[in-house]
Amino acid sequence: SIDFDKAKAWLCERNFDAEQIFDDRHRGEARKACLCLWLEGFGIKSQGMSEEEIEDVVERLQQEQRLSPPIYGKVWLRDGITGEEFDQPITVGSIYMMKLVHLVEDKVHARSTGPYSLITQQPLGGKAQFGGQRFGEMEVWALEAYGASHMLQELLTVKSDDVAGRAKAYEALVKGEDIMHPGVPESFKVLFMELRSLGLAVELLSDEEEMISFLEERKKIGIKPKSLR
Repeated sequence: SIDFDKAKAWLCERNFDAEQIFDDRHRGEARKACLCLWLEGFGIKSQGMSEEEIEDVVERLQQEQRLSPPIYGKVWLRDGITGEEFDQPITVGSIYMMKLVHLVEDKVHARSTGPYSLITQQPLGGKAQFGGQRFGEMEVWALEAYGASHMLQELLTVKSDDVAGRAKAYEALVKGEDIMHPGVPESFKVLFMELRSLGLAVELLSDEEEMISFLEERKKIGIKPKSLR
């Protein structure tokens, strides 16, 4: 522990303003006092010098005599085999470890329905936002490797950004009915429209070779596009 009273008295004896040095509002005072005391140890009177002059003297000592100022927290060490100094000063201090506190009870999270992103229509991420579990590219590969096609389709449609499908699925769960076949995810619709914006004649056909319109699909479940609101 540091006895601040003794430290302040010691600084006052050497004509330093101890109150300013220990005051957070005067951040440069402690640095200046440290450099002044360091220079006085080499017989250089620094009282009355400006900060620029002190910095110049410190830099000259560092280059000419290979001395490391105390504000850097580094010292010049020598090679134990050759006895020569290393080319750079090295930090010397105590080694300590920081324990990261990660408890399962803080990580557990579950979600049935919750907030969705307005842009992607996908569930938000993270426990703090009451979001869902991210199912990325590598997770998709894992399910593909196991041949879990139905689970993969569910994760990428009604549990993600299939707006029409999840509305129908929620309605079926409330009524106790079987969940119908999933629809088209919103991300696919974005890709579809981006391809059309490039001037490509892209059409979406059903198994019966009938053209599917996203606008008609939204009307069936009562969802109006922004242009019709």
